[in-house]
Amino acid sequence: VQLQASGGGLVQAGGSLRLSCKASGFSLDDFAIGWFRQAPGKERELVARTRWRGGNTYVADSVKGRFNISRDSGQNTVYLQMNSLKPEDTAVYYCAADKVLISSQGRGVDYWGKGTQVTVSS
Repeated sequence: VQLQASGGGLVQAGGSLRLSCKASGFSLDDFAIGWFRQAPGKERELVARTRWRGGNTYVADSVKGRFNISRDSGQNTVYLQMNSLKPEDTAVYYCAADKVLISSQGRGVDYWGKGTQVTVSS
């Protein structure tokens, strides 16, 4: 059972990246999913979360209108599309899955993916 995050990289300000989070060993359809990020010296921040069955979607104000969370059920993968990237979006991004909910602090999450580095140059 694991989550595998990928898609990070170096991009210029204004550019786009799409992060992927592929689950193995369980179906993301049954879980709440979240994307977090952590920049050096800063606390972990919830960027977006959703639950495909019966849940609503949350996107942090800091990325609203620029980031979008989506999924490919057939691939058992969740995506974070990041557009109009800014230098302040630079961080390690993590995906998380929980059977019940994703709290804004990410406490008690069932599964974490390894982080993927996103660096936005000015």
